[in-house]
Amino acid sequence: MRSDTEATWYKSSYSGGSGGNCLEVATGIPTAVPVRDSKNPLGPKLTFRAEAWAAFVGSLRNPG
Repeated sequence: MRSDTEATWYKSSYSGGSGGNCLEVATGIPTAVPVRDSKNPLGPKLTFRAEAWAAFVGSLRNPG
């Protein structure tokens, strides 16, 4: 299994180019989804279970 330091990080396509308040999400870890502040890539990361992250993203796509 790859660690979050070896993972590939992605910023949302909705993020502006000005470097505002953006999150980056890593892929490549089957059971977990690391999330970090794009302005501080070496700083702390939050790691969510893959199922929890999927539920969160699903709730954003289909609120209510």
